[in-house]
Amino acid sequence: MRVIRVREFGDPSVLKLEDAPPPAAAAGQAVIDVEVAAVLFGDTIVRGGRFPFPLPYTPGLEVGGRVAAVGPGGDEALVGRRVVAVTPRTGGGYAEQAVVDTRWLFEVPDGTALDDAVPVFQAGAVALGMLGAMRLTAGETILITAAAGRLGSLLVQAAKAAGATVIGAVGSSGKTAFVTALGADAVVDYSMPDWIDQVTTATGGQGVDLALDAVGGAIGAGALAALRDGAGRLGSYGFASGEWTPLDAGVIGRRGLSVVGAAGITFAKPEAEQRADAERALSELAAGRLIPRIHAAFPLEGAPEAHAELEARSTIGAILLRPKSPYESRN
Repeated sequence: MRVIRVREFGDPSVLKLEDAPPPAAAAGQAVIDVEVAAVLFGDTIVRGGRFPFPLPYTPGLEVGGRVAAVGPGGDEALVGRRVVAVTPRTGGGYAEQAVVDTRWLFEVPDGTALDDAVPVFQAGAVALGMLGAMRLTAGETILITAAAGRLGSLLVQAAKAAGATVIGAVGSSGKTAFVTALGADAVVDYSMPDWIDQVTTATGGQGVDLALDAVGGAIGAGALAALRDGAGRLGSYGFASGEWTPLDAGVIGRRGLSVVGAAGITFAKPEAEQRADAERALSELAAGRLIPRIHAAFPLEGAPEAHAELEARSTIGAILLRPKSPYESRN
């Protein structure tokens, strides 16, 4: 079968198409014919050497397709079913077949496309989990940075469904219309020097009740500055800028703010609760209340181009790979 391998850290060109033996499932595992694999910004961070990871490896955490085989003692009724799943040890999805743990395998609702299910089942679960971790309540105002991204766009929708006033923050004016169409009450462009003032104006000078930030660096610092004194809370869950948000304990203490590791809390939940979040996300997708936008889909050999697209920061929504077509997966 064909796979993408990384044998050295570097730019997208280190993503190489290779041949590999087909995988075998151990007990508690299944083999998936991968029709869709998610391309995540975290994949680019690991590939570039900014996160410790053993070489060589095959990227790919989230996959969708049909079950080709189950491990010893597994449920044979799963074979042939359309599923989405998480690969073990956060790798292996950029391939025509992938091994997954069955405890992180989810059947796709009838009538739901894999192109939609793959970007939602985990990102939607994380979005719902982080809003719970931040204790968002109806009537509050939330600032969401990177609001046009895969996770950010789902956060906007979920926060609106929870009854919040949503201010989306994007990295270019070309993404404003998309985030507005998602239901955001206001959208600001954080490439503009006065974006924090715009947030303050949108809240009547009060600041936002909470912010969820995936960018870090100066943008994360701006999200912190935009919080309402006395009760504002920042949920930090990423560093797309290359650095985490700088935090001054004195400023946080004087202003009466809270900083929450929103993603860490979400991923520390018991497995049963995390599964419930993913199942709820798929249900919301099937009901039309949590809808992903697909920026682009590439063939397996297009993985370098997919990574370059993500790193150019011009994407709106999710980027996918299609390692194996539905026709191929049935043969």
